[in-house]
Amino acid sequence: MKKLIVSALAMLVTLTTFADEGMWLLPLLKKLNLKDMQAKGLELTADDIYKINGSSIKDAIVIFGGGCTGEIVSPNGLLFTNHHCGFGSIQALSSVEHDYLKNGFWAMNQKEELPAPGLQVTFIRHIEDVTKQVLKGVKDDMTFEQRAEKIEKNTKALHAKLQKKNEGKGISIKEFFGGNQYFAFVTEVYKDVRLVGTPPYAVGKFGGETDNWMWPRHTGDFSVFRVYAAPDGTSPAEYAPENVPYQAPTHLTISTQGYDEGDFAMIMGFPGTTTRYMTSYEIEKMLTVDNPNRIYIRGERQAILKVRMAADDAIRIKYASKYASSSNYWKNSIGKSRGVEKLGVKGQKAAEEAAFTEWVNADPKRVAKYGNALPLIEKYVKEATPYESDAQILSETLFRATEILNASTTFYNAYRRSESFEKGVEAAQKFYKDYDEATDRLVTVRMIEVLREMIPAERRPETLAVIDTQFGGDVKAFVEDLFDKSVFANEQKFLGAAAAGSIEVFENDPALAIMKDASALYAELRAKVLPLRNDYTTGHRLYIAGLMEMQPEKSFYPDANFTLRLTYGTILPYSPADGVLYQHFTTIDGVIAKEDPKNPVDFTVDEKLKRHYAAAEWGGYADKDGRLHTCFLSTNDITGGNSGSPIMNGKGELIGLAFDGNWEAMSGDIAFEPNVQRTINVDVRYVLWCIDVLGGAGYLLDEMTIK
Repeated sequence: MKKLIVSALAMLVTLTTFADEGMWLLPLLKKLNLKDMQAKGLELTADDIYKINGSSIKDAIVIFGGGCTGEIVSPNGLLFTNHHCGFGSIQALSSVEHDYLKNGFWAMNQKEELPAPGLQVTFIRHIEDVTKQVLKGVKDDMTFEQRAEKIEKNTKALHAKLQKKNEGKGISIKEFFGGNQYFAFVTEVYKDVRLVGTPPYAVGKFGGETDNWMWPRHTGDFSVFRVYAAPDGTSPAEYAPENVPYQAPTHLTISTQGYDEGDFAMIMGFPGTTTRYMTSYEIEKMLTVDNPNRIYIRGERQAILKVRMAADDAIRIKYASKYASSSNYWKNSIGKSRGVEKLGVKGQKAAEEAAFTEWVNADPKRVAKYGNALPLIEKYVKEATPYESDAQILSETLFRATEILNASTTFYNAYRRSESFEKGVEAAQKFYKDYDEATDRLVTVRMIEVLREMIPAERRPETLAVIDTQFGGDVKAFVEDLFDKSVFANEQKFLGAAAAGSIEVFENDPALAIMKDASALYAELRAKVLPLRNDYTTGHRLYIAGLMEMQPEKSFYPDANFTLRLTYGTILPYSPADGVLYQHFTTIDGVIAKEDPKNPVDFTVDEKLKRHYAAAEWGGYADKDGRLHTCFLSTNDITGGNSGSPIMNGKGELIGLAFDGNWEAMSGDIAFEPNVQRTINVDVRYVLWCIDVLGGAGYLLDEMTIK
């Protein structure tokens, strides 16, 4: 029997980019992707997608809020995004009397559209490769500090130059490939955004926590907003009654013709963060430290919130957005760890590192240039992990979850920034709108208990030592005393103290004292990590540069960093396990079938939807198979931030909204898995049906371009 010997370098063949993998920068499409896209079914040119001077599809794609994507679907600034992207604004506009979260909302004319305070959308007006300008004078033999100083100086000069050239617009200069490439983005921000409509919770959030990241899905995950501009119809403006709908130079055409298995599909949006160049050392840290910490702490808090929300509608509305935000990444972390382990991603990365090391060691010049790349990363992970773990626990238990402490810093930070007592009071009052003292007392007890479980006494904030010295280790007694003494315990106590107009009572408050102490400890931990992080940054940059030099024939794409990208693929089913095949779409039949009185939060079916279903009233939005499709699958490469992104056919027409990835490929932020990785999209025909038939707001379709 022959013994087959395969070198680590040869093994790298298994790690090359697959066709549907990649989050591509728009200015590089013509050079890297256009021929492949057209071979798969794209009928557009590169200029149709991204044109430097003139309108193109990119002008219809926006950053929605601070972490999602939206698309303009009419000449009058009408915008589609996901329900879960609009959730925070919908929650903020809701009350027990006007429960838009539960019952939905549809404006029947523009006067009824609801201003969403604090919500904004951002357009990308221009993208430019500025690598040469940013790296001018940067040399390989520079120290980290010298390199960083030179890049900062170049970036500031370039920013000033671009700002002068683009007066009134925003300038953002971002690094790619670990600092090997840089692009500048010229942006325009619109701050008058109004809610036009949202389906009821039983449609927009159907499946809830149970179905999150799962397939098959049957949720109408969409909401509708409108961008407003100054009276000229184009200029950004703060909210004002005299503002008018934004006159969009480009909007997406909507297709109701559907899709077939194998059809081309592309997505444009703002993927938040991927770590495709993560090493095996970092994956080990994620599996053993980062994700377990997050899963445990958030799970403990969410269990309390879930009970409280189920018992009281007012609390449900106050905490709906907070719970959803926490739960989403909590479940993501569970799925990511599961997927990484099941798919052997750590082993794949180790093989890639072995191949890289073999390639480097084959040439003394490469050893000199790239020999320290992986050792620097390994050193960072080994030495920084204890500090970063403590910092994460502090963040998750105190900074994120314990609201009485958040209230203290919300007031104090606003006061210090503005040097105005009134500004501090104003900021805190906004905080109390979605706050419940009884709920926070329960959460605070559990979070401090968890902190004490996970961090030894000598490494905890000193202000918590009194739990042992004065309260005999009784966390509940300590928390009750804290809430009884702190002016931040509720809005009434806060406003009573604020009426005196004296800062001293706030500065001496026990809640603020804990937060200051914890913040100082957190800063100390980060300071210990910083020099190690600098080493990591150097190693990461060199590792990516080396991989690109090692594989000159490969088209590389940079990790996601919430900049505008395009991904393309096809409409395809997948097999999650032996003997199981998931088809590529779902229908409204599945909504009815999933109704579960034992889980009313996730699987209540809207009564009006039931009536239309019984009468088979599809309003012309059914597929050619006679059924109303709800969601569908594609092989597009997306991540968080892509929520709300338009998924388009080969003609650039909107066929749906991306809203999720699938459970079997939760490792996708680290390694793309072509056999199982899918994007889950809500069918635009279901969106239109919900607007028109279910919502009774069919007049909105009159301003859209629908084929």
